Amino acid sequence: MVNYSKDLLKLRELLKSHGKPDREVYFDLENSGWVSGEVLEAMLPYFNIRGYGHPSITNRPGWEALEALLEARDYIAWSINAEPEELVFTHSGTEANNLAITGTVLANRDKGRKIIISAIEHFSVMLPANELSDLGFNVVQVPVDNEGFIDLDILDTLVDKDTLLVSIQMVNHEIGTIQPLKDAVDIIRSKNKDTIIHTDAVDAYTRLPIDVKRLDIDLLTLSSHKILGPKGAGALYIRKGTKINRILHGALSTQQLWPGVENIPAIVGFHAAAKLALENMENSSKYIKKLRDRLFKGILDNVSDVLVNGPLGDRRVIDNVNTSFLYVEGEALTVELSMRGVYVSSGSACTSRVLEPSHVLLAIGRKHEEAHGSILFKLSRYHKVEDIDYAIGNIVEAVNRLRKLYPS
Repeated sequence: MVNYSKDLLKLRELLKSHGKPDREVYFDLENSGWVSGEVLEAMLPYFNIRGYGHPSITNRPGWEALEALLEARDYIAWSINAEPEELVFTHSGTEANNLAITGTVLANRDKGRKIIISAIEHFSVMLPANELSDLGFNVVQVPVDNEGFIDLDILDTLVDKDTLLVSIQMVNHEIGTIQPLKDAVDIIRSKNKDTIIHTDAVDAYTRLPIDVKRLDIDLLTLSSHKILGPKGAGALYIRKGTKINRILHGALSTQQLWPGVENIPAIVGFHAAAKLALENMENSSKYIKKLRDRLFKGILDNVSDVLVNGPLGDRRVIDNVNTSFLYVEGEALTVELSMRGVYVSSGSACTSRVLEPSHVLLAIGRKHEEAHGSILFKLSRYHKVEDIDYAIGNIVEAVNRLRKLYPS
């Protein structure tokens, strides 16, 4: 259970006391979000009409479930230029990252003891790597610059004959930085061709074209809810021939690496969401990028003392806006905006004794107070220009009000 500070409890009580706003704009898609109507429609039959059986069992509902799973696997594998048998479904991107890091390291411990990750990886990469350090593995972080790009020169010095695994995100989940992944892979392969390479691509999938063969990587993580699919489905690409151990044990499913009954409705939803996003990717990307740039401009033109976290322009993923509002506490601004119907997330996490800033923002050089004032917006093809303008107007009012209430 999370224990909040007294000030934040007051803010949350204030939020509860307000009625539902007349207009609502949801920008917290990094953490969770809605399932589109088309995706929900595809999922519904698999709860109680067809395919509700266990896909490993040879009765009609089981065969229908298996057929749905294989169709989803074929399509998602095709979308990243992988073979169907190279894709394993999990129940989340977090599970896929844990399988990628822990499963490959334990299966290949004879190849080396060094694990290299970037300083801004998702916790589902960082924490398993840190756990492995307790088993004697040497975990090393590659630093990033003030826009979140990894230092390729330092990476070059770190990779050696003892390097077992390197994990570098394709796109950062907080600040939208698009890493020079192919350049990094080329460096790694030139130093140690046997090093296993993983990328967390959950914030890149359907925003950027992905070709695992061209990238020359061994492992890649995907997630359903990051593309407006349902929670409860993720996937891990495992290049044929890559040794990997199970990290969960139980009754085997259709997938040897991930035991238990597959979440067929969620996998069907994952398939539908991927298909919708990829079939409209070119037009959607242009549209979402315009919304992103409009939101950035509206904030920077109308609010003083704002820092952009991450790069601007084409080196930033199309749907990410992250800014630090100086002299405003991010959690307070999140609550203030929520009362106005603008739903966002802050770059800090509450605990009982300390407000911890994002490790990503600290890694790019932000001070604690700058990180605490950060707000993350994630956009989609379903947002409208009117949503962006509504958000800008309320951001201006909310920031000004909070700065007057709590002058620095």
